[in-house]
Amino acid sequence: MQVKDFFSSSAKLADLTSLRRRRVIQISAVTGFGLFASSLVARGITFDIFLLGLFSLIVTGSLAYKYYVTTSSYLLLGAMSSMLFALSATGAGVFDIAMIGYPGVIIFAALLGGIALFGTVLSLVLLQCITLTWLIMQDVVTPNPPILSWSHVLFIMVIYVITGFSVFILIQDIRRLMQSLQQEVSKVEQNRAHIQHLAHHDPLTNLPNRILGERLFNEKLRESEEKGLQLALLFIDLDNFKPVNDALGHAAGDRFLQKISQTITDHLSTKQSLIRFGGDEFIVLAPEISDKSEIDDLCKNLITWCSNEFEVLQTKVVVSGSIGVAQAPYDGIKFKQLCRKADIAMYEAKRNGRNRYEYYDVRFDEENDEKFTLIQRLRPAVQANEFEVYYQPLIDLASNKVQAVEALLRWPQKDGSMILPDKFIPLAESSGLIIPLGAWVLNQACEFCAKQHENGHTNLTVAVNLSFAQFKDGTLPTVVEQALQNSQLAPQFLELELTETILADENGTTGEQLEAIKSLGVHFAIDDFGTGYSNLNYLQTFSARKLKIDRIFINTLGIGENDAPLVAAIISIADSLGMKAVAEGIESKPALEKLIKMGCDLGQGYYWSKPLPAPEIERFLSNHPTK
Repeated sequence: MQVKDFFSSSAKLADLTSLRRRRVIQISAVTGFGLFASSLVARGITFDIFLLGLFSLIVTGSLAYKYYVTTSSYLLLGAMSSMLFALSATGAGVFDIAMIGYPGVIIFAALLGGIALFGTVLSLVLLQCITLTWLIMQDVVTPNPPILSWSHVLFIMVIYVITGFSVFILIQDIRRLMQSLQQEVSKVEQNRAHIQHLAHHDPLTNLPNRILGERLFNEKLRESEEKGLQLALLFIDLDNFKPVNDALGHAAGDRFLQKISQTITDHLSTKQSLIRFGGDEFIVLAPEISDKSEIDDLCKNLITWCSNEFEVLQTKVVVSGSIGVAQAPYDGIKFKQLCRKADIAMYEAKRNGRNRYEYYDVRFDEENDEKFTLIQRLRPAVQANEFEVYYQPLIDLASNKVQAVEALLRWPQKDGSMILPDKFIPLAESSGLIIPLGAWVLNQACEFCAKQHENGHTNLTVAVNLSFAQFKDGTLPTVVEQALQNSQLAPQFLELELTETILADENGTTGEQLEAIKSLGVHFAIDDFGTGYSNLNYLQTFSARKLKIDRIFINTLGIGENDAPLVAAIISIADSLGMKAVAEGIESKPALEKLIKMGCDLGQGYYWSKPLPAPEIERFLSNHPTK
């Protein structure tokens, strides 16, 4: 039993005891008053019996007053039944007026006690009746029929008053009990309704939750199918909601969710329903859809409503919403199935820039299945070192000599095929496997470069790409230092390629780690310049040795002139900052000639060589001079 239940039961027991105590005192008082009135006209033995009865009632009332409730109850009923027995025995026997008082005693027993008291008193009354009858039949007691007088009428009235009073208070107690039960039943019904409401509604927004949402979905789908129409399930996820919680606190975040859910609800039609799926995710059920344009209009409106400015704690808050759409029965007829597909479409909307909507497409599932299968294979592959490092040369455009090689990771398969980095690197980053994988690549690259130095290519540099995810655990400087020590490669021959995203990180420890790596003597290059933030500020503050121009700007050189001014500008920026400009993706002689005229320092691409495994790049180096 819980503590709360224990105290509740104790309180109810105390209330019952107090009620019984009050009833004993009331009955003792009423009966005593009746006996006192009767004693005024009584004579002889009857007076003595009444006097003893009064004395017993005084003792009973005193015991009840002092909370000896059970004892006083037994004494009261025992005294009253004994008094009635004595009056009957000294009067007309079983035909005496006193016999009509026994029902009152039995009622008192039912009123004041439980089964034990009632059974005891009833047995006593029956025993007294049997005893009195036997005594009369054995001529031990001789009945004395009274001569009718007004005193007998008074005795009868007293008995009726006492009995009537007991019946009255018993009925009142029953009535109060019934009222109390009705109130309890009403409370139980209210609590049941409240519990049912809580079970089917979100406590924060009071919107239907998933349980009720599934029921609503089934109802609306049935209605839509009966009319030959579709039902659209729209999965909404608020973009950039986490910063609201982080900056203003969860109370403000909760208030914001209440406001935005109320705004959406106010704008939806009576047939449409808003469901809180969880966190900052919501579902809109739009039944009876006859044309795709209706869904398009609803999605556009939802994006507008989500992008409203809301005031929370005297602060203007603006977010956006990404929406995924699944349609029933086209995409399925099960609520959970549609939710999953709409969720997949919503993440596609986020990948495509957020604040937009996307319809579910079966290819999304195929891509997810492929990713799931790939990530299941990725971990054991990392543990078993099933990867291979390929190398692509960087050529000095002025001397046409190999200045460096870039280490590029590949995942060869048993069937001879190859899984390229753009497939597995994002999965390795999201799963954390990039940490051990990146460390392995660093060690392989450093060992390869050290070996080439032994082969006579003493000035060759090796470049290794870094992922933003490799900075998360703060161990990258140690990993780089360990790779250099293991290979005995001088740090100036290791070049780490950084994307602009890495350099733009101001919240983590990226800057500190880069400074620690720089202190080892390792050089840096800025990779894929022009495709990220392109912030000149960090180029000035961070002393990189090379600036690599992304291949998308090089592909059209020598063919069209659209990208030529931008490439020339990047080369000029690199020169002004004392950096070497590297052009990636050179595949044609016209592009090479154009870059040489622009003053580009280094080139890399299929024009010279595609990425090659270690044995093949060694043969390439043996046939091409190194700088």
